Amino acid sequence: MPISQELVAEMQVLRMFDTSTSQSGLKVHSEASSEIIAATRRLFEKQLTTQVDGGYLTPLGYESSVHLQQLLQILNSKPLL
Repeated sequence: MPISQELVAEMQVLRMFDTSTSQSGLKVHSEASSEIIAATRRLFEKQLTTQVDGGYLTPLGYESSVHLQQLLQILNSKPLL
């Protein structure tokens, strides 16, 4: 399954959320790149965020963001050889 540029942008937005607290939201301003604005809208449409311009993570969005961050930690780690 190829990873489209749209999915990459959505993952970039999910990475911006602070998953150490549920009290931290995100506001994507109109000055952001069109790719990030569109990705933020798609995350809202997928019910991963509470607002079209970011807001807070929904429970599914939180879980997705945590898994994404864990995956990135694994992929960015150096092998123990």
